Amino acid sequence: MKFDVAIVGSGLAGLSVALHLAESRKVAIISKRALLDGASNWAQGGIAAVLDSGDSHAQHISDTLVAGGGLCDEGATRFIVEHGREAIEWLIGLGVPFTRDASAELGFHLTREGGHSQRRIIHAADATGHAVQVTLEQKVRAHPNITLFEHHCAIDVITTDKLGPRPANAQPRCHGLYVQDVNSGEVHTMAAEHTVMATGGAGKVYLYTTNPDTASGDGIAMAWRAGCRVSNMEFIQFHPTCLYHPYAKSFLITEAIRGEGGLLKLPPEAGASAGQRFMLAHDERAELAPRDVVARAIDFEIKKRGLDYVHLDISHKPADFLISHFPTIYARCLELGIDITKQPIPIVPAAHYTCGGVVTDLFGRTDLPGLYAVGETACTGLHGANRLASNSLLECVVIGRACAQDILAQDKEGTPFLPDWDESRVTDADEEVVIAHNWDELRRFMWNYVGIVRTTKRLERAQHRLALLKEEIDEYYRHFRITSDLLELRNLVEVASLIVNSALQRRESRGLHFSRDYPATLPKALPTVLTPERR
Repeated sequence: MKFDVAIVGSGLAGLSVALHLAESRKVAIISKRALLDGASNWAQGGIAAVLDSGDSHAQHISDTLVAGGGLCDEGATRFIVEHGREAIEWLIGLGVPFTRDASAELGFHLTREGGHSQRRIIHAADATGHAVQVTLEQKVRAHPNITLFEHHCAIDVITTDKLGPRPANAQPRCHGLYVQDVNSGEVHTMAAEHTVMATGGAGKVYLYTTNPDTASGDGIAMAWRAGCRVSNMEFIQFHPTCLYHPYAKSFLITEAIRGEGGLLKLPPEAGASAGQRFMLAHDERAELAPRDVVARAIDFEIKKRGLDYVHLDISHKPADFLISHFPTIYARCLELGIDITKQPIPIVPAAHYTCGGVVTDLFGRTDLPGLYAVGETACTGLHGANRLASNSLLECVVIGRACAQDILAQDKEGTPFLPDWDESRVTDADEEVVIAHNWDELRRFMWNYVGIVRTTKRLERAQHRLALLKEEIDEYYRHFRITSDLLELRNLVEVASLIVNSALQRRESRGLHFSRDYPATLPKALPTVLTPERR
């Protein structure tokens, strides 16, 4: 199969690239499940952009830099913030049904979230990601130049080195990728002049996460294996407020609840302290502090008092306000017997966002010509040591457009003949329980050893276990036919190693990385950059 551009991932970043390209390029979109099964569809809060005259680019940039713990790339931050309004106007033009407000300058309601000095979050009630994704999905499905490969897993990219001996001075390039049809098991060779990794983050490396099951770090792992650098992988954002309930899997309680006045309180199990607020004891910004501060505060209170959860209470607000502003959360909690207009919501922190990723420039270009990375897969430098709430969807649209523009500016060159996938020396797996066991073990020790608060000893334990796991999985991969579960586990172990190795290199506490062995912050902020060995 031959395409001008192959896009791996169907979230906001990938679909943005596709729609900007499709008028003049033949585009393939590869999605592990259905188009709407990624993390973008789950995003509740909204998209941060300067949309009101009382706000400014300078304020939005400043808020981002403060939240980022001194590690944000100021040039990248400025570029993305200054292109924010046109990104929002593009989405409005496509028909995204943002919540309206006749009294607002742009005609749409703006909310505020932790770390923001202004109301600048445009949203569609409390299901912004879904509203955006449904709109873009309709456009993508209707476009004649876009071919969809749903329920297909990308295995690895095809580089020049896989085509035979390379001249000493010749630079390797990405020529496409191998893709497996999940339903049939058949592996296809897909040639593409340009390949875009838009696979999202790696939340499934942890036991508790707000991410969908598809978030297994595939794009980061594939780019790393292809020879691309990764940066800042130690900065995993733990969302402070995930619903704590035995029948609720990965249900996020948006930051906007705290932005609209929600209070964090101790539950009845705290005894005499039950019902007390605790955030002021941790930060003067209280509930509006950035996510890393709030997550660590909750983690501290839970461990100090032996709790399973804490409460997020917004029941003091009018019921009609809560039902109209947070309909998804209201309905889901009510299904589980929690009326948020009358009761507090039990919450715990959970792995949420991968701030680091594949090193790219502002056009999504990686170290390997022909290979791009956008969205949560990439590290542009915007998020630094901690992502400011609702900046991620903005980055998807702005860098997605810039990536498409870079591709469109290049002449078509065609692709060489690519070899078929070779499985002549493998057999069907005899014990697939090995995959399930290793998956469970990985996620548990990553949660226990590489979580919100870290120590060098815990990180070294994780590193040791990962080396053994990686050896087992590599052997399994070499001898048995691949499955989607095996591919995801292989990628998760690769990404887990990147997280641990990055964390061990950072001998300080900064942003989302908090080490008990190095609690101080160094005077100079430097990114952690890992470079793969040439294979």
